[in-house]
Amino acid sequence: MYMRLFLIIAFFASLLTPAAAASDLTVFAAASLREAMERIASGYERETGTKVVFSFAGTGILARQIEAGAPADLFVSADADWMDYVAENGGVDPANVRQIASNALVLIGASETPVLSLGEAEIVDFLDDQRMAMADPDTVPAGRYGRAALENLGLWHAVAGRLAPMENVRIALASVARGDTPLGLVYRTDAEIEPDVAVLATIPGASHPEIRYLAAVTDVSSNPAAGSFLEYLTSTEAQEILQSLGFVTDKVE
Repeated sequence: MYMRLFLIIAFFASLLTPAAAASDLTVFAAASLREAMERIASGYERETGTKVVFSFAGTGILARQIEAGAPADLFVSADADWMDYVAENGGVDPANVRQIASNALVLIGASETPVLSLGEAEIVDFLDDQRMAMADPDTVPAGRYGRAALENLGLWHAVAGRLAPMENVRIALASVARGDTPLGLVYRTDAEIEPDVAVLATIPGASHPEIRYLAAVTDVSSNPAAGSFLEYLTSTEAQEILQSLGFVTDKVE
């Protein structure tokens, strides 16, 4: 009797569960891609009717979650190292990886801050006893790019003790916008969406490894739309959106 009652309850519960949720496409993407990915997803949803659900965070955090078996259909990384890490741990097929864009680094301050040179003395004097915000150089792609740039520009030893490492680049951006830190090192695309910061200097691209945004379908995905959305990320429509937000692509002139 109890088993029969259980089966009846289970049957009616199944009728109340939204069927569409099973077909949603789950994308784990680097925090710096939020606006671009949301706009791209809107176009994809209009064309296909497939809903795209995002989880945005630092790439390293997302990579660890995928390694632990999180139910992501796609992984969009802000650098090659974390994508390689996920591939080496069975999270994605290396043959499936696509580059969708690149970016640049900039030094930012509050919107009224004057332009700075990238000289050691000027930056140290400007910081005084305050800190410079940047993504954690030990775990976050933006931080790793930033550390490489500061080392190659001869600035690392001067600012290493004055850093405020953040969980991801958007938190570093917010820290400068709120006035918590006077300087920050972020992606150019981050600075362009925040009206309360100004670009004080552009970091030379030759001073750090190429900033590569890579996407791949995860090995745990069984969603038939995953491959379709991966291809859509390199479509003219998607690439135009990326370019409009300041990303660099090689698909659209």
